Amino acid sequence: MKILEIHTSFGGKQIKYQHTSKILKCEMIFSLFLPESKSETETVPLIWWLAGLTCTDDNFSQKGAFQKYASEQNVAFIMPDTSPRGNVADSDDWDLGQGASFYINATLEPWKENFQMYDYLTKELPEIVYTLIPNFSGKESIMGHSMGGHGALVLGLRNPNRFVSISAFAPISNPSNVPWGKKAFSSYLGNDKSAWKEWDATEIIKKSTKNNVPILITQGTDDNFYELQLDEEAFLSAAKNVARDVTYKREIGYDHSYFTIATFIESHLKFHLRELKKI
Repeated sequence: MKILEIHTSFGGKQIKYQHTSKILKCEMIFSLFLPESKSETETVPLIWWLAGLTCTDDNFSQKGAFQKYASEQNVAFIMPDTSPRGNVADSDDWDLGQGASFYINATLEPWKENFQMYDYLTKELPEIVYTLIPNFSGKESIMGHSMGGHGALVLGLRNPNRFVSISAFAPISNPSNVPWGKKAFSSYLGNDKSAWKEWDATEIIKKSTKNNVPILITQGTDDNFYELQLDEEAFLSAAKNVARDVTYKREIGYDHSYFTIATFIESHLKFHLRELKKI
C-alpha cells in the first residue's frame, strides 16, 4: 500500500491511498479523511461514503463539503472507489462495468473474477482502514449517493451489528424494478430475479425486523432521475410494514448533483453522530 496524495483540510488530513486488492485482483484506490487529533483519549468513529455511477473516491472528497464538520466533530471518513479498475472487465455503457459495480458480488462472466465489491467492502478494506485511524472507536455508520445510496442501504441493512446508522442521497432503493438496476443485475447476476433480492434494499428491509438501525434519506424534487430510477414508494411501504425507523425528506428544487449533497451534508452528519457518539 502506498500514499498517493495528502492534503490538509480544516486541520485534518485528506489522504489518497493505493493498494493491491486480493479480493478484486487489481489495484484499488481509496481516500480517507482523518480529523485533527484533539486529545490522546478521545476516540474517533468512522463513516463510509459510497459514491454513485461513473464516480471515484474524488467526487465526495472534493465536492462533498464535509471536512469542516468532520474535523470539528472528530469523525473519520472513508471513500472507496466505485468499482474495480484497470485490466478488468468493462463495458462501453456508462452505467455498467468500471464505475458501476452496484456494490454487489457478481456471479456471471466476465464480471465475477473482479467484481466482488460487497466482499471487498465488508471483509478486505475494513481491515486496512481500521489500522489507519488513530484511536478508532470501533463504531461505524454508512452513507452514499444514487448507486452509492443503494450500496449504503444494502450494506447497512445486511450488517446491522456493524453499522449504527444509514443515510442516503437519492438512492436507488428498489433496483429490481428500475432500468439502472435491471440492467446491472441481469448483467452481473443473470435473469433469475430471485437472485436479485439479496441486493435489493426493498427486499432486504422486508426481513430486517431485528436491530432497528435508523435510516435517513434525502431526495431532491428536481432530480432528473427521480421518477424513473429513484422511486421510493416500494421501499417506504416495505419499511412501514416492518416498523423500520426511516426518515424520508423531499427537498423542493434540489437536483441529483453534489450541490444538493453539500447543502444537506451537515444534517446527515448530525444524524449519524447522534448514533456514533451514544455511550
